Amino acid sequence: MNFIYLASQSPRRRQLLEQLGVRYEPLPPGAGEDAEALESVRTNESPAAYVRRVTALKLDAALARLKARRLPPAPVLCSDTTVAFAGVLYGKPVDCDDAARMLRELAGRTHRVLTAVAVQHGLRRLEALSTSRVTFEALSDAKIQAYVATGESMGKAGAYAIQGRMAMHVTRINGSYSGIMGLPLWETAALLETVGIDFR
Repeated sequence: MNFIYLASQSPRRRQLLEQLGVRYEPLPPGAGEDAEALESVRTNESPAAYVRRVTALKLDAALARLKARRLPPAPVLCSDTTVAFAGVLYGKPVDCDDAARMLRELAGRTHRVLTAVAVQHGLRRLEALSTSRVTFEALSDAKIQAYVATGESMGKAGAYAIQGRMAMHVTRINGSYSGIMGLPLWETAALLETVGIDFR
């Protein structure tokens, strides 16, 4: 098997798959699909349960898309990332003020970044969960506003991109750097090998 479908619009996930040497075809949502609606949070839902559920929903939607478009069969890969601190989920900010609020609450503390990844090929579905811990230095309001002004916060769980300018404020990482970016490569490679992707 020599390619997979990537059910994500994230350029970071594309970059990470290319790092693995995996050939992929994008399988983005259609114009009538509301991908963001799949990310709604349920009451009292744990971060791990949330990110696994959202990933499964996105994979279900991608499989329906594959069938509707009558595309050739191949493994479908989907992933979702969330940030959690003190039991609270930090999703994508709605605006710059929301992004600044998130960063103020995360500054000087250690939070978790959870990324679920799932692959389906035929009737076989496999999933994995990567959990990492990220510590930020204490951040002044001026530093937060300067970062938000770069635009990197928007569309990112927790209002930051680890591979961007926020890296200068990270004092410690415990876990998977690629998982924090949005696609944990060790877990992803293991799942893809299991469904027949050859990395040789």
